[in-house]
Amino acid sequence: MTAFPDDGQVFSLVLASGNRGKQAEFVGLFQDLGLSSLGFALAGAQCMAAAAPDVEESGQSYEENAALKAQAWADHFGMPALADDSGLEVRSLGGRPGIFSARAAAGSDRDRVKWLLGELGDAPDRRACFVACLVLAFPAGREGRAFPSGYFASEARCFGSIARHASGADGFGYDPLFVPDGYENTFAELGSGIKSKISHRARAMAGMALLCASIKKYWLRTGASVIR
Repeated sequence: MTAFPDDGQVFSLVLASGNRGKQAEFVGLFQDLGLSSLGFALAGAQCMAAAAPDVEESGQSYEENAALKAQAWADHFGMPALADDSGLEVRSLGGRPGIFSARAAAGSDRDRVKWLLGELGDAPDRRACFVACLVLAFPAGREGRAFPSGYFASEARCFGSIARHASGADGFGYDPLFVPDGYENTFAELGSGIKSKISHRARAMAGMALLCASIKKYWLRTGASVIR
């Protein structure tokens, strides 16, 4: 991957998420993928999340939901926003919980882990995959661009299986149950060092990084703010 010429420009974007687990993952991915050297900076979402808009995830796909969130945050803060929508698809459950993964059961991540184990029971087929779609959207009003046009998207999957018992204390969501292909431990046991290289989100972010040159050109053309 070739770095952009050192012209002193920094393209700052906000991560459209109040999920601290995701925020930490994206900070790590920005470092691992060298996006800072490519001229991109991630604005602090933690302090912005309290003032962020409440977005109804009414889309019928990961991309639609990610685009809804990214566009809402971009318009609200007046700067490009990166949003993620992700989910767990379990084969013996017909692909559920899918886009409803974060809402599959009321309560905490632990409640949803318990729900999934209950739904699967002793099912012999425990194949599953994590899916992540990232969308980078720009504030409306730039050349009249707004959702569903004028954004960049990258989607990826990580295949594996669902363990019979939750294990590990790292990560979030269904990480204590998901064993990625090629490993014998769950994401929550493997830790961020391995997850940041093989996860659905890491792969989707790597795909987004490949679009950096096109993103920069579009960014300059639309007149979105740049830190110099």
